[in-house]
Amino acid sequence: MTPATPGSYEPYGIAAARLEECGEAGYAAAERRATVPPQGSARGEHTHSELPIPRPRAIVQRASVRGQILDALRSALGTGELLPGEVYSAPALGDRFGVSATPVREAMQQLALEGAVEVVPNRGFRVVERGARELAELAEIRGLIEVPVILRLARTLPCERWAELRPLAEASVRAATSGCRATYAEADRAFHGALLGFSGNGQLVRIAEDLHRRTQQGGGDLLADAADHVRLVEALVVGDLETVGVLVGEHFG
Repeated sequence: MTPATPGSYEPYGIAAARLEECGEAGYAAAERRATVPPQGSARGEHTHSELPIPRPRAIVQRASVRGQILDALRSALGTGELLPGEVYSAPALGDRFGVSATPVREAMQQLALEGAVEVVPNRGFRVVERGARELAELAEIRGLIEVPVILRLARTLPCERWAELRPLAEASVRAATSGCRATYAEADRAFHGALLGFSGNGQLVRIAEDLHRRTQQGGGDLLADAADHVRLVEALVVGDLETVGVLVGEHFG
């Protein structure tokens, strides 16, 4: 990977101002600032020697940076900037992002839990390379989970509720038009998450989202996939169960 100049975050869309306060020294100083002084002073008591009670900004800032790094890494995986099979170290990626290795390592650990990378001891993280068979198997599992739920909801959920999905379906079309697979993956995940969310089963939504992330390396026609979303929503809105069955079968077929 070509190293970026210090403070250059544009390749990953990270706001520079949010990242400039990072680094091991910055985190340590922030934690010291976040120490809450002894409480219990009575009203009117002089407290000139006490430190002011700080806002919990340091903790929020660190979590925010980690989240930004995680989003940036997911985007880089989706666009192919991080290549399957390659090993990347947290310090090297930290240099590219202009942050310490700590938030990068934390983000990579999350990606390892999601199956996107695997830990390589003393080296870093290897981007998982999925073969055609593995991707097909994951897609089959998604279908086994999602299709019955969608068909059940099509029979039981009031038709007018399905109209709530129109903005997400249209957003997936715009994302597909951009041609960016990472952007489309997020829009596609949002659509399917909202659709399955009608089931009220949070565990189901989380499992489906995890499977979706694991199949992100797959190819396919983005515009055709997004168009399926629009047609599916319209069929659900009018209660056309036959068309719903056909579309769902083709979408996961």
